Amino acid sequence: MTNLDLRQIRYRHDNGTGIIHELVYGEPVALKCGTLLLMPVVNVLGFEHQERYLPDGRDLNRCFPGLAKGSLTSRIAHIIMNEVIHKCDYGIDFHTAATHRTNFPNVRGDLSIPEVKQLADAFGCELIVDGKGPVGSLRREACRAGCPTIILEAGEPYKLEPSMLETGVRGIHNVLISLGMASGTISTPPYQAHIRNTTWVRAEVGGIIRFHVSLGDLVEAGQPIASNFSILGQQQNSLLSPTDGVILGLTTMPAIKPGEPVCHIAIVSKRMKSIRRAIAQMGSQHLHQRVRDDLATNISAVESTNDF
Repeated sequence: MTNLDLRQIRYRHDNGTGIIHELVYGEPVALKCGTLLLMPVVNVLGFEHQERYLPDGRDLNRCFPGLAKGSLTSRIAHIIMNEVIHKCDYGIDFHTAATHRTNFPNVRGDLSIPEVKQLADAFGCELIVDGKGPVGSLRREACRAGCPTIILEAGEPYKLEPSMLETGVRGIHNVLISLGMASGTISTPPYQAHIRNTTWVRAEVGGIIRFHVSLGDLVEAGQPIASNFSILGQQQNSLLSPTDGVILGLTTMPAIKPGEPVCHIAIVSKRMKSIRRAIAQMGSQHLHQRVRDDLATNISAVESTNDF
């Protein structure tokens, strides 16, 4: 029997909880075999107070596998590992971006593990970021414990974004089908790329940021990403993309200071032409385009003046 564990490890009312909510109260999932375990909230204390950290000041997603006699956070991690992870064959963890950021939907996992790669490919996101995850993170420790686990990073915290929820529910159905737990046809994205490297574009000076790109956009090296303005509206400089790639994440805070992260880029330079062709052939009602349209409404984007 296959047990698939779906966890929401973020601690606010956001897309992760919303995805599981949609799955439970939407069209019923008809399982052919196995067990689907749903955990809409793990950190109940954080969920109630809209806070990532537990009362002892620790981040649960940096404290796995935990200790039976450790701190409060460590004890909760230990219980989750022993009562849930060790009893499951696979796992999917749902995340949003960090506070004051937003992410184009992407799956992350250690692609050196064949079972993780199967889950990541089947989920159906355009971008699959290869990596074990931070030390103490649930997905890293779950994989070490023999439960191949991926995470979805999608959208912005403190929100329920319809296209992000649809992406998550579709991905769950895709994984269930790929594991033989449900019948149906896997929904595929217009393109799919394994990302080995990403890079951050950081502010050079403080000011007000106005973007020239949106999430999911394809960019080329040297292309203006954002312009920095003074409080009174004088343009100070432009931030350029250091590489060809896809816009993976953006800050949602217009006021920035020197060195702060502004834009996260997934490096996919070898496949840019094929990706452009795939997007051009896609209809306007495809989920990919609806995701980009929805996310673009949260970002103030303007045309570049190319003055810098």
